[in-house]
Amino acid sequence: MTERVEAQIERFAPGFRDCVLARRASGPAALEAMDTNLIGGDIGGGALSLRQFFLRPTLRSYATGAPKLYLCSASTPPGGGVHGMCGYHAARAALREAAIRS
Repeated sequence: MTERVEAQIERFAPGFRDCVLARRASGPAALEAMDTNLIGGDIGGGALSLRQFFLRPTLRSYATGAPKLYLCSASTPPGGGVHGMCGYHAARAALREAAIRS
């Protein structure tokens, strides 16, 4: 797949391949060995089932048991991806809680 992905990028950004200095591919076992949170090499924070969408990691999404500490990762709704929504929702939760305290 590396060759296919690079060919597609090169198609839209000519010269891309000339900028690649090195490549490194890691399988699921190697990823989990580097970070025990990546169970089975899963970089998305686990199953994204309907049940997990509402119950991960706590019933109070983004909040933790510690005051002023919030979660914004692939383990919070709407799940992993390059969309920034986890951080957006965590920030909104922090602002709501700050408004309640003041």
